[in-house]
Amino acid sequence: MPARHLLLATLLAAVALPAQAQDGGLRLDRSDYFEAPGVNWLIFSNVNEGLFADAKISGVELIQQGVRTATNGDVRLAATPGQWDPSARFVSRRVDKAAGLIEAVMAYPDFSYTVRAERQGAAIRLSVVLDRPLPAAMVGRAGLNLEFVPSAYWHHSFLADGRAGLFPRHPADAMQLTAERNPASGRADGPGAEPLPFASGRRLVLAPEDPARHVSISTADGELMMFDGRNQADNGWYVVRQLIPADRTGTVLQWTLDANSVPGWLRPPVIAHSQVGYAPGATKIATVELDRDDSRLGEARLLRVDADGRTAPVTIPAATRWGDYLRYRYLTVDFSRVTQPGVYMLEYGGVRTAPFPIASGLTGTSWHLSNDVYLPVAMDHMTVNEAYRVWHGDPHRDDARQAPVNHEHIDLYRQGPTTDTRFSPGEHIPGLAVGGWLDAGDFDIRTQTQYQVIRQLVDTWEEFGIDRDTVAVDWNTRRVELHVPDGTPDILQQIRHGSMQLLAQYDAVGHAINGIVEPDVAQYTHLGDAASKTDGLVYDAALAPYQRVVDAGGARSGTPDDRWAFTSKSTALDYGSAAALAATARAWRGRDDAFADRCLDRARRIWDEEHARGPVVFRHGNTTGGPLEVEEFTAAVELLLATRDRRYAERVGALAPGMAEAFGMTATTMVRALPHMPADYRALVETAARRWAASAEAFRQANPFGVPITDGSWAGSGSVLGFGLTGYALHRAFPDIVDAGPVTRALDFIHGHHPASDRSFVSGVGAVSKEIAYGSNRADFSFIPGGVVPGVLILKPDYPENRDDWPFFWGENEYVVPEGAMYIALANAAHRLEAERQAQP
Repeated sequence: MPARHLLLATLLAAVALPAQAQDGGLRLDRSDYFEAPGVNWLIFSNVNEGLFADAKISGVELIQQGVRTATNGDVRLAATPGQWDPSARFVSRRVDKAAGLIEAVMAYPDFSYTVRAERQGAAIRLSVVLDRPLPAAMVGRAGLNLEFVPSAYWHHSFLADGRAGLFPRHPADAMQLTAERNPASGRADGPGAEPLPFASGRRLVLAPEDPARHVSISTADGELMMFDGRNQADNGWYVVRQLIPADRTGTVLQWTLDANSVPGWLRPPVIAHSQVGYAPGATKIATVELDRDDSRLGEARLLRVDADGRTAPVTIPAATRWGDYLRYRYLTVDFSRVTQPGVYMLEYGGVRTAPFPIASGLTGTSWHLSNDVYLPVAMDHMTVNEAYRVWHGDPHRDDARQAPVNHEHIDLYRQGPTTDTRFSPGEHIPGLAVGGWLDAGDFDIRTQTQYQVIRQLVDTWEEFGIDRDTVAVDWNTRRVELHVPDGTPDILQQIRHGSMQLLAQYDAVGHAINGIVEPDVAQYTHLGDAASKTDGLVYDAALAPYQRVVDAGGARSGTPDDRWAFTSKSTALDYGSAAALAATARAWRGRDDAFADRCLDRARRIWDEEHARGPVVFRHGNTTGGPLEVEEFTAAVELLLATRDRRYAERVGALAPGMAEAFGMTATTMVRALPHMPADYRALVETAARRWAASAEAFRQANPFGVPITDGSWAGSGSVLGFGLTGYALHRAFPDIVDAGPVTRALDFIHGHHPASDRSFVSGVGAVSKEIAYGSNRADFSFIPGGVVPGVLILKPDYPENRDDWPFFWGENEYVVPEGAMYIALANAAHRLEAERQAQP
């Protein structure tokens, strides 16, 4: 038999045979999860952390041929639970490798249970064990669920007890009304609705035709049902479910889970590199990510592409072993000595990258989409138009109503025991419908975001003198036109827009507020045009629901869709706002002195009032400011830079020792004060810089990418950008202590040199980038150009993930405004360093 036919026959046999016949079984020896070639079953390695509720990272999870396709295997109280539906509290987990068993104890308020997973050859026997019968109120509600990501099963078939079907590309199932509102539906009031199953049987087989998605699920007794959660929420998954029977204890449910395994399967190599390309004189490091069972050391090749499309290999050093990180092996490819401009591709193990340039000035333009498109699209209270396209109309003209007291809200907002304003709960607070950026993929104005972005943009303006003008902003008509210059640098207009919201808060209530957010889940989950989320009319409780009136008192409506303002006072937020307004005053000085004076006057008054009164400490989530002393220090530095007043310098000096201990978050601010502080302050910062340099070097030993890679429910692009910007600031101040390496490594990471994939984390930037992301247009599986996503999420114990086929993973794919501003700064920092290298003799 010819070799190619023999290979084909082997592959076909691997597809046709059940997993038990292909392999001796699952192993539970080197990891705390079950594994076979191309199959990992994670059993409560990850649990819901509660920060943003259900993140689709919990319970029983399946990674098949390197892709996580199933999650949330657990007892749930709904067929298609949504983000805010209840889930059980994690109690304990036990792994018995000798017995081939993993079990987790979980608890709801009125019952607890054990989920037990046992190795059974190449399959998993999954059981739910109860010590006491299910409470009567839970009968018909509690069931064992396992969710499968829809994008992995589109264009695939399924079998239910032999009956064939195709997975629905778009949901269209029969629905039934429920007496209770289901949070997954997003309805603010009235009854909810739940889908009926689109398949059922004692044995379900998913994608029998595809060895990379082939999974079978069978139950010992009863019936399995398969639902489409997208009938209730765009981010819903396919759910396999079986109800727990009443009046039983012990093993009340038992499934057999069998995911297809292919002997000898190895994950294809991933060649992580910068999708934007490299400057001729820059360090050029690519990293080959390999399956941990792939012990081969192949040849890494660099190919140059000529004008006729022909490729020619370029001599580079052989790839070297870096070592193991998480679940993969890594090789390092250093082609720094290649300086000839041109188009190149990398190749390893049959995998070839997209083309990338070696050329000058790449980072001098890579930030343009973030400046020209992403930041303008994020502008609240403005219509944003791009040629024939309206990104959104003028939203939230009805801002905002006073939030109710003693209320914990969605998205980490909370109102304390008083309003801290002159307004009663539910009363309209005039003057807030101006300025600000929509926080992320949702539609709230988070004050902490506003002042962070303002300060970052001012730093960028002052450091690099950016004068790019491609966006026209008219606050009188509340309209933004992309790709239309108007004579004012775009970055200054963005600074002003954010500061207008901060000033409005002080004019309205006298202090910084936590933020302005949607009143209910229905509006919070709104996708599409932000202007269609509310009617734009101030709510009037005297009107009938949905009634609209236009009279001498203005336009009002009886629809309570206005956003809520959370106004509990926090001194940390006031200091952060003072810092941003002082910075804005510097940026606008000489262009609009009246506006600059207004910002600086407010910043000074905030400082004086807070020091006269003493701090008000109100903490909740991530909406009430950073550490108090850090925020005060930042305000002192920005006021010092704006005024040269020595009383601010004295406070900078007094706070400096504590700031040196928190140097990771204060370094760039401490450096900015150096020209205005005495020698002992510089000595303190220099000592901290030496410690930071040592920690930066340690990252090069910790992972193949040489940057801080975070774990948790939110990925770490922001930490990487902050690392690069800190490195730049310290390199400028202490070039003999901190080199420019952190800038290069951080920017390369954002551009594609990272674990799990080679995608650029800046949408539309680089040959291959995040083109399916968590923005306001995520339901369209699209992106916002220039937005920066959180990036690589590390799932415990060892799985790095960034999905390109499912935008709804907010921890991996959700744009947030600060990262866009940070990226603009870091790209300009790299461009400045490149220009200085070229200028050297």
